[in-house]
Amino acid sequence: MFERFTRGARATVKGAVAQAERTGAGSVTEEHLLLALLEQEGGRASFAVTALGLHDRRSSLEASFAEARRRGGLTRADTDALAGIGIDLGAIVSRVEGAHGEGALDADRRSRRWWWSGHRPFTTGAKTVLENALRVALGRGDRFIGEEHLLLALTAKPGVVADVLAEHGATYTAVERALYGSDDGAAGQGHAQAG
Repeated sequence: MFERFTRGARATVKGAVAQAERTGAGSVTEEHLLLALLEQEGGRASFAVTALGLHDRRSSLEASFAEARRRGGLTRADTDALAGIGIDLGAIVSRVEGAHGEGALDADRRSRRWWWSGHRPFTTGAKTVLENALRVALGRGDRFIGEEHLLLALTAKPGVVADVLAEHGATYTAVERALYGSDDGAAGQGHAQAG
């Protein structure tokens, strides 16, 4: 599959590993893939990210990710569902952090398994994004996997990254429109969404 990755997509994957290293994360996550995409320049995904205003709101994206990690990686939908049955996640997080320290529920447990191997593993979610990028590319009839396919796959995979992107106006449909325009006949093919 990686032989189909464009130079920009490969740079994004390498950038995600660098993001994980900079933050001391034990593994490479979907969040790292998105943050690496935000650093890419000159590609179709970079254009879409700029058009959607994500470059200018990077600090807001990072704050949203930090808050999600604080909630143990639960999405807003998960939080709302729990609230719907009377469970106040904010109160639970406060109590756990009061007893065990700030960030006790952080979804990245800072696994150090990579110390002996020399490589940080990709989480299941990050691997799924890479696989779904292939599905998005095939659905569009493309013979390559580019940064744009990674970006679409990030918006299509339910979870914290897709939630945060949607909160910032970058849904699958909005990203697809920014990438390909609304009149592109191939845009309808892209709805063989990753999933």
